[in-house]
Amino acid sequence: MIRRIIVFSADNRWLVLLGVVALGAIAVNLLGAIRLDALPDLSDTQVIVFSRWDRSPDVIEDQVTYPIVSSLLGAPQVKAIRGYSDFGFSYVYVIFKDGTDLYWARSRVLEYLSKIQPRLPQGVATELGPDATGVGWVFQYALVDRTGRLSPDELRAFQDWNLRYAVQSVPGVSEVASIGGFVKQYQITVDPNRLVAFDIPLDMVVRAIRQSNNEGGGRVVEWSGFEYMVRSRGYARSVTDFENVAVKTTAAGVPVLLRHVARVEIGPEIRRGVSDLDGLGDTVGGIVVMRHGENALNVIHAVKERLASLEASLPKGVDIVTTYDRSGLIERAMETLRHELLVEMVIVSLVILLFLWHVPSAVVPIVTIPVSVLLSFIPLFLLGISVNIMSLAGIAISIGVLVDGAIVEVENAYNKIHRWIENGRQGDFYHVRLEALTE
Repeated sequence: MIRRIIVFSADNRWLVLLGVVALGAIAVNLLGAIRLDALPDLSDTQVIVFSRWDRSPDVIEDQVTYPIVSSLLGAPQVKAIRGYSDFGFSYVYVIFKDGTDLYWARSRVLEYLSKIQPRLPQGVATELGPDATGVGWVFQYALVDRTGRLSPDELRAFQDWNLRYAVQSVPGVSEVASIGGFVKQYQITVDPNRLVAFDIPLDMVVRAIRQSNNEGGGRVVEWSGFEYMVRSRGYARSVTDFENVAVKTTAAGVPVLLRHVARVEIGPEIRRGVSDLDGLGDTVGGIVVMRHGENALNVIHAVKERLASLEASLPKGVDIVTTYDRSGLIERAMETLRHELLVEMVIVSLVILLFLWHVPSAVVPIVTIPVSVLLSFIPLFLLGISVNIMSLAGIAISIGVLVDGAIVEVENAYNKIHRWIENGRQGDFYHVRLEALTE
């Protein structure tokens, strides 16, 4: 078969050259579409089911984690299911068989979750994790206040309500996770002695706060040709609004307000900060997670452009500092491949010129190496394999095989032609050259 391919290629040289040029043009176009990353994605197709419920781990294990795991056991293409319960959290990792499409897997998990969610305890919030993989963490930034005027909770509020959404709208970004700083919250400290004095159970206080912090819609009232929308506005927006919540009404009709039995204040919920990244100390930041199947280099560049465009809207004295950037590793890996290609071509050409003193023979590896490397990106794209350190290392190693083949082929052809000349040039030169190739 190989001999026939060689003979066909030799007999149809122009057709082969046109085919190589066409494939080369396709490969060049694919270079802009193929996925670039520093690390190969060797993770399984995995869907994470995340649940929140303010209960102890044993209760969450029995009433949340176990029902979810048992309901997903019959899902198609599932290879393994792992459950993990923590205080207030439940994680279920659904691992599918190799080759399963991630979004098909997420659809199946949602389908099976719809059966079990009505049977979960009231108050359990269940959601799917981001459509990313284990190598999706591609970029991280930190907000640094050079002036020291902004508190950690103000920086966190700007990150949560402004910067995070702007970055998450970048194409290819699956999630932006906020870390560090403090989350603003209203803290209500109940006095148990006052509760006993007013004969108020604790659950009544919780129920009153929950019911009062709400809005209700009425109906449309027509009056003198005008329509008036009737609504009740009940969202609490300050400490005073919470303090005026009516918890109970006494027998004499006197309301017992929340400030009579509790103290309301604004306090921060502690979050773990970015621990001294690049000497910045504890600060506020964001982790950018790339969506599955995206080009990491393009996503990182797009995130950098978005952050640069947002610098004018930052609070005065606040800078965005990059604390992790994978694009440098990706670009260095590509530069290593380009360097190795150049070195290999120069060395092989010099070796052939030194031993054969024949310039046309040196052209063979100079053409073979870059063309072969360029065409190798076509199957990488079709198989969905990203260009990363591992795939580039394989290409760099295979350059040695290309060099060996080129040198052996050139040396054998040179030897055949030399003997053909010594024997008086008997026969056709083209036949001698083809015989050396097939041999």
